[in-house]
Amino acid sequence: MTTTFDTHDSASPFLSIQMPDLVAVVETQLRTAILNGRIAPGERIVEAEVARQMGISRAPVREAARRLESAGLLVARRGHGFAVREFTARQVEDLYQVRIELELMACRLVCQQASDEALAQLEPEVDAMVARAVSLSRAERVALDLGFHKRLVALSGNEYLQRLYQQLSHEVQLFLALTEDTYGDIASLADTHRPIARALAARDAEAACAALRYHLDVALEHVRALCGAGPEATG
Repeated sequence: MTTTFDTHDSASPFLSIQMPDLVAVVETQLRTAILNGRIAPGERIVEAEVARQMGISRAPVREAARRLESAGLLVARRGHGFAVREFTARQVEDLYQVRIELELMACRLVCQQASDEALAQLEPEVDAMVARAVSLSRAERVALDLGFHKRLVALSGNEYLQRLYQQLSHEVQLFLALTEDTYGDIASLADTHRPIARALAARDAEAACAALRYHLDVALEHVRALCGAGPEATG
């Protein structure tokens, strides 16, 4: 005779066991390794070795890699699994062209409709980025940097704009991780968000857009240098 238990019955002697999402755990570890530079652009993700080091089977590693491929951090190579994505100068220009226009649109909308309370929180957020810059890992600094820009987009109140920005944010995150070391003083890098925050708090859309464009143009120049080409090489 087989005994079964209804997990929805309060009289059941057992509670359901909530297992962690193993694929999500693997995805997080791979993402962190990529953004911290422990796995370099172009380097292969050896599923068997990753699985061995994590003490798991290859299946969740493969699924995690597929998720990171969808996010734009990995590329699939026929017969060779996955590798960390490398970027061409053309791709750099295309991505930043879209990123800049989306964030400029967000800036204008934020000045029109964000609450005073939300705007007042932007500069303290910059203060925290500057204060913590030296003590954080590269991946953590990059997350804070991109988090500031995501907050700007969220404050626009435009859901379609937020969806579009979310689609490209993973690739932007990888760009930030690849270029951060080229800036030198990481605290000063964090502080470059301050003019944007102050202009937004004053609801000065023209100044906010100018500060944002300058900030992103500087970032683009660093990415161009990394790719070894200027805009003339992308046509």
